[in-house]
Amino acid sequence: MKLFLILGLLLFNLQAKSLFSNDAQKESSIYISNLKELILATQTTRGLTNAYLNGNTASLLLIYNSRSNIKKAIGKMESTTLATDIVINTRASDISKALIKLNSIAFKQDPKKTFSDYTEQIEQILMLAQTISQRNTKDLNPFGREASVIMMENMLPLTEYVGQLRGFGAGVAARGVVVRSDIEQIYLLVNEVTTLNSTLQEQMSGLIAKYPAKLPSSIKTEISTINKAVKKYQFLASKTLLKTPTKVDSDLYFEQGTELIEDIVKAYNTCNRAILEDSKGWL
Repeated sequence: MKLFLILGLLLFNLQAKSLFSNDAQKESSIYISNLKELILATQTTRGLTNAYLNGNTASLLLIYNSRSNIKKAIGKMESTTLATDIVINTRASDISKALIKLNSIAFKQDPKKTFSDYTEQIEQILMLAQTISQRNTKDLNPFGREASVIMMENMLPLTEYVGQLRGFGAGVAARGVVVRSDIEQIYLLVNEVTTLNSTLQEQMSGLIAKYPAKLPSSIKTEISTINKAVKKYQFLASKTLLKTPTKVDSDLYFEQGTELIEDIVKAYNTCNRAILEDSKGWL
């Protein structure tokens, strides 16, 4: 009887953790954590720069701090093992050079041009995330593979569209005037956020159901919090801001968008910690 009990416990633990550690998954977890920081810093730089160029001069010091965070994230990415992949390293290096150049001319351009240029670089970072997903997932454990796909292909894009909604809307609020193109852009971004959030809710419910022992119970609350915060920010952007822009404080609007992004990042970090833990084996 004792032998069967021991065997049963062993089988249960092996289901929760692999026999051998997965170093590739560990390195992937570290890299995508720094990749996330690069996206967030670039999004923040874009939004603050747009607000500054539209009249919010108080954003200036925060812009330089965000630029510093961009450099730190790139430096940490370059120090990981995954950076030795020639394709990944080449794309990351191109992004780094482009951001350095953009930061040097951002204040000299039209606000819409600068916003568009930062958005283009963030799109390149998201493409880098896709490249990592394609080149690296084959080396991950089943849970790590499925969780990282959700993180790379849904959570990061969701932070980006919220970031665009935050940065673009903060510029509208700072200007205090809404034109037709603003209305079209806000509704477009709101629709993208809505779609990605719906997909995230569905995908995470499936992941939690499939791997109940891999993720902490807090993840359910975190995903629910994102859903509520998305609806709240959508209302602020598409209703309050577009109808009465002079009554929306640019800084407070930006801050609420930041809080939503932080909610998404919290769930991202929870998943990434689970991936890191899943990489640890018994041997």
